[in-house]
Amino acid sequence: MGTINSTNLNLNHPKSILSSLQSSKGLPFSEILSKQVINEVIVVLEYRVRTYAPDITLWALLSQTIDADQSLQAAVDRVIAFNTSKNLPVPSSNTSAYSQARTRLPEDILSNLTRTSAEQLEQAAPSEWKWRNRTVQLVDGSSVSMEDTPENQNIYPQIRGQKPGLGFPIANIVAIISLATGMIKNVSIGPYSGKETGEHALLRQIFQTLKAGDIVVADRYYCSFFLVVTLIQMGIDVVFPQHGTRRTDFRKGKSLGKRDHIVQWKKSKKPEWMDQETYDGFPEEIEMREVLIENSQKGFRTTKRIMVTTFLNSRSVTKEDLSELYGYRWLVELDLRTIKDTMNMGVLRGKTPEMVRKEIWARLLAYNLIRKIMAQAAVVYEKKPRELSFKNALQSVRSFRDKGLLNEKNKEHYFQLLKAVASKRIGNRPGRQEPRRVKRRPKPTPLLTKPRHFYHKKAA
Repeated sequence: MGTINSTNLNLNHPKSILSSLQSSKGLPFSEILSKQVINEVIVVLEYRVRTYAPDITLWALLSQTIDADQSLQAAVDRVIAFNTSKNLPVPSSNTSAYSQARTRLPEDILSNLTRTSAEQLEQAAPSEWKWRNRTVQLVDGSSVSMEDTPENQNIYPQIRGQKPGLGFPIANIVAIISLATGMIKNVSIGPYSGKETGEHALLRQIFQTLKAGDIVVADRYYCSFFLVVTLIQMGIDVVFPQHGTRRTDFRKGKSLGKRDHIVQWKKSKKPEWMDQETYDGFPEEIEMREVLIENSQKGFRTTKRIMVTTFLNSRSVTKEDLSELYGYRWLVELDLRTIKDTMNMGVLRGKTPEMVRKEIWARLLAYNLIRKIMAQAAVVYEKKPRELSFKNALQSVRSFRDKGLLNEKNKEHYFQLLKAVASKRIGNRPGRQEPRRVKRRPKPTPLLTKPRHFYHKKAA
């Protein structure tokens, strides 16, 4: 058995996105997920000398996440092509060795690198990327589907009501995303339904990501007494829309202006999941500010929304400030949609829950690494990361990688990459709303109404 250390990581290895991890003096954020950070994560692992060492396996896995062809065979072919170009031993074209290497790669490597990259960049981000030099954390949930195998169904069962063999296992995810950098700070993964599987429960599993002084912005689903109290006790401010079950009466409470007041929120009934001792530890009431926000845009109907917040001073944080803060919430919707569609995370290929989670973390790591490149481009060309197109950045990374030019050490080529990334700015479309409808009809193929093996037997 040999220990993986810095001597095992070839500096000349074109590790796709990982090539950009090599430190380069003077380049902004070059220390974010540098080679040293990678070493610190995998140095403790012990592997026999294999064709697919941890760094090669990690490179191949990340390559899968950004390529159109995400098959195991395509990943193996990329390794073969690289080894051939460098006169290194060429592995077999059989995918078995690579598949086993992916299985051996610990999930913690991928999750730790993902969280580390986001935290490092957040700490190094310029103050103008933040809101009044404060970190804004965007929170939202989504779901992913996966292969219909007994292992996946056991941990992530399909939707209730679907007949066995007709549905697909589904996992819920809750993500914390940085407003400033667009990076995934952390993700919690759980079954789609069942006890302690809701978005609140998943968010509680990653509370350690949030820090005192942060601002959490989320939709009305997160506007609950116990969640708000917990965040207040952590020193965190919140901006949520009012939950539909809570009634707002601006005639009551301490008036701060027109339809802007401070009221006392009474403690809700004890949830089933909470024990009595924990429930008794919550205060009987808290002060919350409720504000009616009106958004007017030429050509559109004025929209009204009641916001609740822990910002009690209406002079330091005005209605307009709250409207601006909540307006950023739409970005988390776009980020999750980008990861699921552009990074192909909506439907996962893993046949076991362990491999499914690795696929999720591999895509999030690749997403963060591309976000790092976007941040570098933003600094060099005096823009903000949120102004740049992620899809354009991904396409640029693919193009430079395919030509072997994706390397921070080669400044001439790398700055050309940053120029390409910074060239495409996303449009400013405030208040944009798109109906969840599709125009193109699917092919008129009959739906599967019975398990597939039934049709096989019928045909036989």
